[in-house]
Amino acid sequence: MKKIKIILISIIFLLPFSGFAQSLEGTRDANISEVFKAKIVEVLEEKVISLENGGKIIQQNLKLRGLSGKWEDKEFEYKGINDIQAINSQQYKAGDKLIINYSLDSQEEEMFLIVDKERTNSLYWLVILFIVLIIIVGGFKGLKSLISLAVTMMVILWFIVPRIFQGANPILISIIGGAVIVFLVIYLTEGRNQKSYLTVISIYLSLIITGFLSWFFIKIAALSGTASEEIMFLVDSSKVVDFRGLLLAGIILGAIGVLDDLVISQLATVEEIKRADHNLTVKEVYKRAKRVGVSHLASMTNTLFLAYVGVALPLLLLFYIKQPPFMTIGQVLNSEIIATEIVRTLVGSIGLISAMPISTWIAAKYLKIKS
Repeated sequence: MKKIKIILISIIFLLPFSGFAQSLEGTRDANISEVFKAKIVEVLEEKVISLENGGKIIQQNLKLRGLSGKWEDKEFEYKGINDIQAINSQQYKAGDKLIINYSLDSQEEEMFLIVDKERTNSLYWLVILFIVLIIIVGGFKGLKSLISLAVTMMVILWFIVPRIFQGANPILISIIGGAVIVFLVIYLTEGRNQKSYLTVISIYLSLIITGFLSWFFIKIAALSGTASEEIMFLVDSSKVVDFRGLLLAGIILGAIGVLDDLVISQLATVEEIKRADHNLTVKEVYKRAKRVGVSHLASMTNTLFLAYVGVALPLLLLFYIKQPPFMTIGQVLNSEIIATEIVRTLVGSIGLISAMPISTWIAAKYLKIKS
């Protein structure tokens, strides 16, 4: 019972990002700018602009009531009908909650800008649904996996991210953080036993291969690490981040999750094969487990590819409609965003491919089954 209580308390750490979300409220820049929540009281006016391609842009003037900060319970107007045609315009209705940015212009006049819809409550409900389902389906192991997820998030948000932003080497920090994540997660989910030791060793060896290949191909492909949109915000906010190193760190961290899954599966397969027949030689165990691993590897490689190609889907659409400068497949491949995702996908896949025989052989050779 005591162990259950400890686990349930630990789940609280699953939401370390809530502190970051709250920091949005009341954010100020020398008392000139503030970000706060507000609720739409009334739609005052609405204008629909038809575009040549058949699309529509909706502009609205709104009356809002502040829900936080110095604007709490105060009403104000947002003037959204103007000459600026934003492609991400949305149609709002009374009762919608929004994130508003307040500032003063050069003439000291108040300006309100809709940053986004307030959606944290829906995300919290999704997190709760995820926790409940994983506990119902996974039982005690599900609880341990939640703790592992919390540990991973804490290491990333409280160790890796702050140190990279402060100017530390992203590669070194990601390797240290990744090693800590692997060590803690494996021992939390699998316990302290021989299988855990072999799992950690297999993942570390595979990460070394993945890390080296990532560094090599990032270098020869001349990837700068600044192709994604969010990097542009970092360029303005930090002068010390090594963006190429940050790209490599992201590939290493992304590889840990899939390596974890594959390696644990292979060790479990070897364990069951040895348990079924104690007289099999190391070579026979390796061959049988490898056949299972090949099937698992094919599905995981496809999953990895689809996950990464989703990031580059807008550029692929530009290629499909022959939109300059993506007229040919060569021009598409030469785009740094596409090239980055190709490196991520193939390096991650190579890491998986190498992890399968490494982990299978280590398990076949050194995993001992008690009679």
